[in-house]
Amino acid sequence: MKVCRRVTFNAAHRLYRKDWSDEQNDAVFGKCNNPNFHGHNYVLEIWIDGNIDPETGYVIDLKIVREIAKTEIEDRFDHRNLNLDCSEFQDLNPTAENIAVVCWNLLRSKLDEKYGLSVRLWETENNVVEYEGS
Repeated sequence: MKVCRRVTFNAAHRLYRKDWSDEQNDAVFGKCNNPNFHGHNYVLEIWIDGNIDPETGYVIDLKIVREIAKTEIEDRFDHRNLNLDCSEFQDLNPTAENIAVVCWNLLRSKLDEKYGLSVRLWETENNVVEYEGS
């Protein structure tokens, strides 16, 4: 059985590599390489996989997932500049793919190992990435 908790955060970022020239960054990342940054209203779906507890009827109490997500994701990334404000992206390009991996790792570290975990990150209504761990 899988259950899902959805959280949102608003954050700015710039896609670029410090070791590339401005021309190469522009060629690869286009307008997402804007030196003044740009923002998204991210939607993160947190999918928990596990057995239904016969006593509670839950896979997991989603209040627990809500609390973990608030502390590990929302409080950390909401209304932040990912490049400048978040140590996780000091040396990591904050692409949707990398943001999803970082979120997964943060959540995985707080979630009981008996649960499976995957995350789906919506950067826009048309662009989404999914990560299930490696």
